[in-house]
Amino acid sequence: MQVTLDEIEEKSRAALIAHGAGEWQAGEVARAVRRAEETGNVICGLYYLESYCLQLTSGRVKGLAAPDVTHSRPGAVTVDAKFGFAQPAFLHALPEAVKAARANGIASLAVAHSHTCTSLGYFTEQIAAAGLIGIGATNASAIVAPPGGKQPVLGTNPIAMTIPGDGAPLMHADFSTAAVALGKITMAKAAGEKIPLGWAVDADGQPTTDPEAALGGALVSAAEHKGWALGLLVEALAAGLTGSVNSVDVKGLKLAEGAPHDLGQFYILIDPGAHGGALEARFERVSQIVAEDSGARIPGTPRRHLDPVEVPDTLWATVQELGQKLT
Repeated sequence: MQVTLDEIEEKSRAALIAHGAGEWQAGEVARAVRRAEETGNVICGLYYLESYCLQLTSGRVKGLAAPDVTHSRPGAVTVDAKFGFAQPAFLHALPEAVKAARANGIASLAVAHSHTCTSLGYFTEQIAAAGLIGIGATNASAIVAPPGGKQPVLGTNPIAMTIPGDGAPLMHADFSTAAVALGKITMAKAAGEKIPLGWAVDADGQPTTDPEAALGGALVSAAEHKGWALGLLVEALAAGLTGSVNSVDVKGLKLAEGAPHDLGQFYILIDPGAHGGALEARFERVSQIVAEDSGARIPGTPRRHLDPVEVPDTLWATVQELGQKLT
C-alpha cells in the first residue's frame, strides 16, 4: 500500500513512545525511519521498527537515556549515548562538532555506548548539510569471517561519506565492508530465495547460496583482503576510539533480549575551505566526465525521494499494532 512519509514518521514515533521511548528520543528515531523509507533504504526503515520496540520493552535499549557531551580536545567531541539510541545522541553532539570543525578545520565526533545506528549515511548527510565533508564508521555484531577463515570476527562494519555541494551533496555513499548487508540475507531467507555466490560461507567455510546456511556460517568481506582491511579500520575507529565494544562482543542486533548493544560510531568532519582548495570545481571536473559516460554515475546522485512510499500490507499492519499501546 502507499503510505506518506508523514504517516510513517507519526506511526513510528507513536510505536516507540508506546514501548517506552521518551518523546524527543522517539522523535529522532522516527525521523531516521522516515528518511530511510524516503530514500528506498527499506532495511533501515520500518523493517527495523519492531526490533526497536521489542528491545525498548526488554531494556536492551534505554529509551529515556540522556546523552552526555564532552570535549577532550578543541577538535574532539564525544557523546556518551548511555545505552540509548544513536540518533538522539548524535543530534545532541552535532552542533558542538560542527562548531569545532569550523574553528579547527577538522574535528572528530565519537558516539559511544549506543544502540545500532542502523543507517550510517543518515548521519554523514547531516554533517554535509552543515557544509562539511562527513565521513563515518560503525561496527556491528560479528558476522564476517576473515578471507580464508570461517569464524565471524567483524560486523558488516560500514563506512559512509557525504561531500557537500550547493543545494545537494556532490557525492553520498554508505556501504558495508562486507560483501553484502546482513539484512539482504535475512530478507532472502524470509522470501525463500537463494543468495548469489560470493556473499557468504557456511559453517565449514564453504561458499553457499543458501541464506540459512549463510546465517549459520559467516559473510565474507567485499573485495576479499581489501574489504577485510577496511573492516578492521572501522573496528579500530568505532570500537577502539569510542571505548565501545568489539563486534565479537555484541549479540545479534535484532535479538529482543540481551545486553545493550554498546556500539560506537566515529565521524570525521572536514571544513572544505580550511586549506584554501577548490572542492566543488575539482569535483565538477570529475562529474562532467562521468556524465558523458553512458550508464556511469557519481554515488548518491541523484538521491531518491519517495513520497508516498510503497509499504507491504503486513508490515504496515505491524507498525499500526505497535502503536496501539499508546491509546
